[in-house]
Amino acid sequence: MFAEKESLTYKKIFIFWVPLAATWLMMAAEGPILAAIIARLMDPKFNLAAFGVAFSFGVLIEAPIIMLMSASTALVKNRDSYIKLRNFSLTLIAICTLIMLIFITPPVFYFIMQRLIGLPENVARLTHQACILLIPWPGAIGYRRFYQGILIRSNLTRRVAYGTVIRLTIISCTALACYLFFPINGATVGTLSLSLAVCAEAIASRIMVHRSVKQLVSEEQSTETEKPLSYRYITKFYYPLALTSILGLGVHPMVTFFMGQSRMPIESLAVLPVLSSLVFLFRSIGLSFQEVGIALLGENNEHFEKLRNFALFLGIAVVGALSLITFTPLSYIWFYKVSGLSLELTHFARLPAQILFLLPGLTVLISFQRALLVKNEKTTPITIATSIEVVAIFTILFVAIAVFNPIGAIAATIAVAIGRLCANTYLFIPCKKALI
Repeated sequence: MFAEKESLTYKKIFIFWVPLAATWLMMAAEGPILAAIIARLMDPKFNLAAFGVAFSFGVLIEAPIIMLMSASTALVKNRDSYIKLRNFSLTLIAICTLIMLIFITPPVFYFIMQRLIGLPENVARLTHQACILLIPWPGAIGYRRFYQGILIRSNLTRRVAYGTVIRLTIISCTALACYLFFPINGATVGTLSLSLAVCAEAIASRIMVHRSVKQLVSEEQSTETEKPLSYRYITKFYYPLALTSILGLGVHPMVTFFMGQSRMPIESLAVLPVLSSLVFLFRSIGLSFQEVGIALLGENNEHFEKLRNFALFLGIAVVGALSLITFTPLSYIWFYKVSGLSLELTHFARLPAQILFLLPGLTVLISFQRALLVKNEKTTPITIATSIEVVAIFTILFVAIAVFNPIGAIAATIAVAIGRLCANTYLFIPCKKALI
């Protein structure tokens, strides 16, 4: 952490940010690696679709714990705050794991997948097998994100990256071993690799944060004026962040539902994991900037201008990089050669990918906006912005599917891009007020 009066330079921002960016990039690489292996196994179209649906619901169930990293970065300052936020986090993890167990029970699962979403029986069966392997997913994600926040607050961002190296290594080794030696379907390979990897990363994060936790436990309140952190305050602070994640990550299964009702549903569901993983490679750069903003803004937002300028450059860079792939012959190399899609699906995926070219830049912007609001303990506007985004996506998809009957992947990408733009636009006013 930088002291209030310490000069913050672009070099210091870069050095602090790079390990976090590397962490997110490595996580973003998981999707292309798994999609490339699944695409080379039997029945790739159905298994890619099943893996995409399973992952979407896994992400939705973990949604309430996603923001634990931001919360621990912002709130953990001493022994009392560490213990209370840790207890809060463990309770949240238990609730999310229980929801996952209920979700995979066959009556609940098949009602959602076949009756509501309309998945074919073979895709629903593959999805169920994949989801069972995601039982440890929410617990491991929540546990490691809580401790990663402490690492970030302790200016140990490189250790966050080390944990992700472990995660990516295990994903790659597990998926490759299954591909070479075991006759397992692609969707199962994907979720097995993910679950083993996040469990290993969670253990590694706890080991790497040991010294920082030991130091925190030895610290009492730093000043007499500093109020002890209460569970009521944690809930008030965290509730809008959790709701934001639930709404935001709920977009994935919502989009899955609408694509299941659209024209060319199997093709749309099959390319969705590949599209998502490509765009996420560049969105991850922006997502990594949220904790940077929280940690470096300063007590009175004195480093706002430097961080804003850094974010602007970052946004332009990621939009340009994604455009270079989606609007040039590099798209053929990515979708066909790297991701392993058929020529038919490669041509199918190009237009949806081009529609999303601005999304990485908008992600940089919204990460910086959220960081400013979290740092100033004004989390409610973040939830409102996400609600606006979700309503916009739902409305566009509903009208498009009901009235125009477009190809599902095209309708989904248009809705996602417009929804994010609406959220960004709304947050300008709350951010301006936070700076006053």
